[in-house]
Amino acid sequence: MPRPNILTRPAFEEAFEALNGAPVTLAVLDLDHFKRLNDTLGHAEGDRVLRGVERLLSESLPSGSIVGRLGGDEYAVLLPETAAETALILFDEVIKHFHIHRDPHWPRTLGLSVGLAARPSHAHTFADLYRAADEALLRAKREGRSRACIYVEGKMVLKSNYYPRSQLERLAKLSGALGRTEASLLREALDELIERYREAL
Repeated sequence: MPRPNILTRPAFEEAFEALNGAPVTLAVLDLDHFKRLNDTLGHAEGDRVLRGVERLLSESLPSGSIVGRLGGDEYAVLLPETAAETALILFDEVIKHFHIHRDPHWPRTLGLSVGLAARPSHAHTFADLYRAADEALLRAKREGRSRACIYVEGKMVLKSNYYPRSQLERLAKLSGALGRTEASLLREALDELIERYREAL
């Protein structure tokens, strides 16, 4: 089976936009403890691992899937017309296959973790969907790594003694007008704030 084209991040985002709002699940995946492998076995072995991951994805993903390399050992996959629950089963098998066929010389801690988020249930734009899938990926790592997790919307509790009631009411109206959760709007604002003052970090 031919290996899929591994798109760059800009090309991957263009492929997402070309879906024109159709239902899709986005998977964000990376290798657990990949730096440890590079440090102990060298970058040539690290490259061999990445080629193996790309080959595994090409052999495991359904026709029509779109694969991108976002940077380093981070990959993303678009699964058009696929529910997050179906994608979870698929990536559970991918992770299991990776472990069964791993090179015995690789560190035992090397694994695959995956975060999943779906449009329209979790988000609509690429930025929001990626943010949701990335949060799910972080949860997979917190829960022990080498697993796949679906995004779960966290509820933000905004206390009126921290924020004026007028601001909370405007946020609620904006949430309703845009069809987005208050939590996703606040995360977007926080991302922009951190980016603006990145030099101070």
